[in-house]
Amino acid sequence: MAGSRGPLCSRCKLCCCCSERETRTPEELTILGETQEEEDEILPRKDYEKGRRFELVKWTVVFAIGFCTGLVGLFVDFFVRLFTKLKYGVVEASVEECSQKGCLGLSLLELLGFNLTFVFLASLLVLIEPVSAGSGIPEIKCYLNGVKVPGIVRFRTLVCKALGVLFSVAGGLFVGKEGPMIHSGAVVGAGLPQLQASSLRKIQINFPYFQSDRDKRDFVSAGASAGIAAAFGAPIGGTLFSLEEGSSFWNQGLTWKVLFCSMSATFTLNFFRSGIQFGSWGSFQLPGLLNFGEFKCSDSDKKCHLWTAMDLGLFVVMGVIGGLLGAIFNCLNKRLAKYRMRNVHPKPKLVRVLESLLICLVTTVVVFVASMVLGECRQMSFSKHVRNDSYQQVRTEDVNSSMKTFFCPNDTYNDMATLFFNPQESAILQLFHQEGTFSPVTLSLFIVFYFFLACWTYGVSVPSGLFVPSLLCGAAYGRLVANILKSYIGLSHIYSGTFSLVGAAALLGGVVRMTISLTVILIESTNEITYGLPIMITLMVAKWTGDFFNKGIYDIHVDLRGVPLLEWETEVEMDKLRASDIMEPNLTYVYPHTRIQSLVSILRTTVHHAFPVVTENRGNEKEFMKGNQLISNNIKFKKSSILTRAGEQRKRSQSMKSYPSSELRHMCDEHIASEDAAEKEDLLQQMLERRYTPYPNLYPDQSPSEDWTMEERFRPLTFHGLILRSQLVTLLVRGVCYSESQSSANQPRLSYAEMAEDYPKYPDIHDLDLTLLNPRMIVDVTPYMNPSPFTVSPNTHVSQVFNLFRTMGLRHLPVVNAVGEIVGIITRHNLTYEFLQARLRQHYQTM
Repeated sequence: MAGSRGPLCSRCKLCCCCSERETRTPEELTILGETQEEEDEILPRKDYEKGRRFELVKWTVVFAIGFCTGLVGLFVDFFVRLFTKLKYGVVEASVEECSQKGCLGLSLLELLGFNLTFVFLASLLVLIEPVSAGSGIPEIKCYLNGVKVPGIVRFRTLVCKALGVLFSVAGGLFVGKEGPMIHSGAVVGAGLPQLQASSLRKIQINFPYFQSDRDKRDFVSAGASAGIAAAFGAPIGGTLFSLEEGSSFWNQGLTWKVLFCSMSATFTLNFFRSGIQFGSWGSFQLPGLLNFGEFKCSDSDKKCHLWTAMDLGLFVVMGVIGGLLGAIFNCLNKRLAKYRMRNVHPKPKLVRVLESLLICLVTTVVVFVASMVLGECRQMSFSKHVRNDSYQQVRTEDVNSSMKTFFCPNDTYNDMATLFFNPQESAILQLFHQEGTFSPVTLSLFIVFYFFLACWTYGVSVPSGLFVPSLLCGAAYGRLVANILKSYIGLSHIYSGTFSLVGAAALLGGVVRMTISLTVILIESTNEITYGLPIMITLMVAKWTGDFFNKGIYDIHVDLRGVPLLEWETEVEMDKLRASDIMEPNLTYVYPHTRIQSLVSILRTTVHHAFPVVTENRGNEKEFMKGNQLISNNIKFKKSSILTRAGEQRKRSQSMKSYPSSELRHMCDEHIASEDAAEKEDLLQQMLERRYTPYPNLYPDQSPSEDWTMEERFRPLTFHGLILRSQLVTLLVRGVCYSESQSSANQPRLSYAEMAEDYPKYPDIHDLDLTLLNPRMIVDVTPYMNPSPFTVSPNTHVSQVFNLFRTMGLRHLPVVNAVGEIVGIITRHNLTYEFLQARLRQHYQTM
């Protein structure tokens, strides 16, 4: 064998034997100063090709997200139309028959039968997956802000959301299907790149891409944008919505991908809807679930203009009123939500179903009675500016055919029934484009009924959206203003459709408080760029007016859930606080080399997502403890916080007694003696030992115990990095450890792919079989920790800390002093508005 190695070595031109050369690890070769020249020439090319392949896969996944989101919208729209057509077909035939025979009570029972059945099914789906209730926008907003909401992006949530929203809309509740499309798109964006779902565990596909929270958050942003694009046919508005209301952390490369995803969703839905409804595949005539149609004055009315400069003053007043109405809506809904949290949610789940059925019952009775009793018969007026394209003809026919003639003679229509006995999208088109008039009394009653019933409905345990109800109620408000201006003030030049659109924007802006994205969404939905200025002015005024009284509806529900949502920026007054004023000084930390017994105790008694990796700075002990105060680099903490830390350590020690091994009940008092290296030990091995064991003094037997003094318990802690809970649990599950008689170099090494193999469902520490672990074994966490996380000085202004969290997408921010000692940690909770306000009050009291 020795002779056979010589010629090979001469060809390789190596001074050492090739077998030894090939067995060297990259770390050993680096220490010895050797490199592999051939690999150095190949690796950059491989990395480049790998990067191109990764980028291609990402674009493909983005397109797939948009395509699937469009299909979800198509599914919901198809069945909503089917169920609504079936329901209204039966009920209208019954009403026409019973209006002559005097059996309208039977018609009401038929309508109640349909609506209660549909709403009951929607409520059952929410019982299966509670997070599918509501629009899902507050939850997705929290997720994109960096807060993980359990179950919010599960496949089961998507199924319950899509099925539930079509039943709740078909059930006659004053809710929309467009808002839940954002949630549905976000779930598609979260699950599709993983090619797996917890609900479908048997389906396992090896797809080694996008195994990180940052990638997942980017795809969720794209999915939410695709949902808006599919709902309103507004890809640019969807992109801006994801940027304005969704993602807290944005990068330039994500913008183009999100826009591409939105375009994919829009044209997927447009392609199939145009083909199904018009029979003209590829005509692309229905860009979204909600289309506002074409705004155009009648050719016979020469004085009519879509809007004039003088109308801008009226739009400002309408914006103020819309903001006031939105503030009232949000205030009432907030009180209802609090009442539900106190009196409905704690009770059995059946109570939530009964509440949904009660709202359905009241809504159905109000709609039926108002349409039969309070409606007025108005003269029909058909449009005279019909163009020759098929889309406009079908749109005009839809507007005219949706007029309801309940109890009215020929050539007249019941204005109240026309608004109530139609799908919400058709009612909006009536208010935008119907040239016939609506009675001011009818519009006023409709606004009152719809406003309060929609406010009562939002937040009930069914999937529901708020965009379309706000648009419909606002469109009626705008049409009422136009009727008053025309009939009582004599402004004959105004176009009623414009005022309906402005009223819809005013009320929707007053409720949700969106500006840029909502402006673009409404412009894209109208396909009329000249409406840009009126819509923008109205939305801005409505937002400013509403913000004077309360927050937007989504922010209110986020606050009610207690989610630590970070705003875009802090108030100027908050700069009176420093990082040391808001940080959490009671740290739960791990050592670089920690016994399994200590790790298990820490993980089972805390819920922290990450832990600092520290060593004890024994050199600063004398300066560290002075009197009754703990001093470290001029940062002082009261003794009460020290006692709190001591109590936490005592609680952890008590919890160790539940460990099944008897060895854990008796803490080892002896220290591990360092073994002297043999004189003949290889120099390379010594260097590797020092590399893998950089902290030889810190073994878990030196963990704080109840017998330690205060000085021993709270020595200064030198900060070395952060390690995640998921990483620690993975190390325990895979048995990555070494015995105290061995070197840490004997510990198995896991690759990044192996560490992320269980993503996103990492094992839980409580599911771990502790009998399989030896509590005396030691885990070296240094190869897996983040040795260079973002850190701040204790004297850093709060605004700088806040901007660092927002721009970098952080979840933990260690506070490290000038000599490298960790003195606290900042999380999202420490940056919430309420927490900062409380600390600011404490700051003023101590001045």
